[in-house]
Amino acid sequence: MELKWLLCVTLLALGILAVQAHDMDEDNDADDVVDIEDDLDDGIEDVEESKSETSSLPPAPKVTYRPPVPTGEVYFAESFDKGTLDGWILSRAKKDDTDDEIAKYDGKWEVQDMKETKLPGDKGLVMVTRAKHHAISSKLSKPFVFDTKPLIIQYEVNFQNGIECGGAYVKLLSKTPELNLDQFHDKTPYTIMFGPDKCGEDYKLHFIFRHKNPKTGKYEEKHAKRPDADLKTYFTDKKTHLYTLVLNPDNSFEILVDQTVVNSGNLLNDMSPPVNPPREIEDPNDQKPEDWDERPKIPDPDAVKPDDWDEDAPAKIADENAVKPEGWLDDEPEYVADPDAEKPEDWDEDMDGEWEAPQIANPKCETAPGCGTWQRPMIDNPNYKGKWKPPMIDNVNYQGIWKPRKIPNPDFFEDLEPFKMTPFSAVGLELWSMTSDIFFDNFIICTERAVADDWASDGWGLKKAADGAAEPGVVGQMMAAAEERPWLWVVYILTVALPVFLVVLFCCSGKKQPSAAEYKKTDAPQPDVMDDEKEEEKDKGEKEEEEEEEDANEEKLGSDADLGSASQEEEEEEEEEDRKPASEEEETVNRSPRNRKPRKD
Repeated sequence: MELKWLLCVTLLALGILAVQAHDMDEDNDADDVVDIEDDLDDGIEDVEESKSETSSLPPAPKVTYRPPVPTGEVYFAESFDKGTLDGWILSRAKKDDTDDEIAKYDGKWEVQDMKETKLPGDKGLVMVTRAKHHAISSKLSKPFVFDTKPLIIQYEVNFQNGIECGGAYVKLLSKTPELNLDQFHDKTPYTIMFGPDKCGEDYKLHFIFRHKNPKTGKYEEKHAKRPDADLKTYFTDKKTHLYTLVLNPDNSFEILVDQTVVNSGNLLNDMSPPVNPPREIEDPNDQKPEDWDERPKIPDPDAVKPDDWDEDAPAKIADENAVKPEGWLDDEPEYVADPDAEKPEDWDEDMDGEWEAPQIANPKCETAPGCGTWQRPMIDNPNYKGKWKPPMIDNVNYQGIWKPRKIPNPDFFEDLEPFKMTPFSAVGLELWSMTSDIFFDNFIICTERAVADDWASDGWGLKKAADGAAEPGVVGQMMAAAEERPWLWVVYILTVALPVFLVVLFCCSGKKQPSAAEYKKTDAPQPDVMDDEKEEEKDKGEKEEEEEEEDANEEKLGSDADLGSASQEEEEEEEEEDRKPASEEEETVNRSPRNRKPRKD
């Protein structure tokens, strides 16, 4: 009992402490400031010491941002922390086959802080306007040539206002003599297109590369298969996400979001359409023979329509058993002219015709089962069979579905190294979006995974840590959710109060049993002792019966001689027993005071 009370008191104390902790969280919510862990010392300055030693509250920590620095060789790295668009070129092109009003690439780009940044000083490239064509690009430090090293492209995106319809993908612009970044537009040749795109409820993460046909010299887009992961959260949570493409010389590729693989494959096997065409194709000149029979089933030519088959019988007939409900108003129409309606003052009968009041439901029909001419309801015709058709049987002349014959593909080629794509020399954003303020940051193009990971840790990793530190605890999140949805208070109360009530009921209720000391005051046996004694007696009786049965069986199995001797011994024992009581009785009688002789003095 003492243990139960201790458990009850402990649970109640924990509940009180939880409530007090929640109250302290609410009091300090206004003074909470992002505090980053010590392992992010590179991006955080020391907290300034308080100027006033008498202040009751500690000073708010000051968090600053340090731009990431590449730790190895890179072809392109941009953090926008200089606050300018130096090195970037705005397109002045016009889009073909589009109305002049929207054909210009006149969307605005600016370098800004994120709207709800937790790291002051961390700037990025923002697509400010909506419903416009945007195009901006920048040169690489040197062209990227696909040879023996991987390609890694990585950047951050934050849909600050969500996203309705639009993209946030990048294009790696092919190195060509005609490349003019001032005229960058949708048809500018690119080598790879990579990044998120969304319209409606279609969430995509593009990876497209343009492959050059070695026989014709023409380029064809190859699309990676759609990832199996659910991408919706990356477009709707308004958080900064890190997009990474890793392309290896062995033709394998990986697509990562927030350093987690969401798609992977091989350029030879997982692109659509395939990089290499089929060896054989269908002969375009082959034609199906006129007598080719593709029908697996045919109508039975020997079937005859039954004589009693009535094709003219209607599918529905009037129910002859139906009876008109009592009170049906045959002479009342279902709708009548509205008696309260008035002709509009500006009604011109010459122009508008004769005015008629609008029709309303007949009020007399509201209490009646119906109005107007009563008609019998229609029911299914039991004699209806429809148009007769002969049954279908197997076609003995069936030849299968015809297909044209296969011939060698004249355009066949085999490229076993699609990784060796067209070199590229610039990176660009060419986008249309119905949502403004899309935030881009921390672009990097390199060949070493460690360099990209370090860049991510110093940029996106710092943002992630800051966001995590700024998020409220579990209790704070529950309170915030309850403020938006007050009905959650009922759930919280039931979740907390019901277990506490059950614990209290378990700890504090129940019939009190008398103690052993109280039983000792009387001679009455304790209940458990009486039960034990009864069980022991019962077991003892059963055991004795079993022993007697065993003895009886042993006696029956003995030899005849043994039986004879045994019986003789038993008779002698019985005689001795008979004599013994008699002698004992005599001795008892003799010892009785009445039979004693008086002693002579």
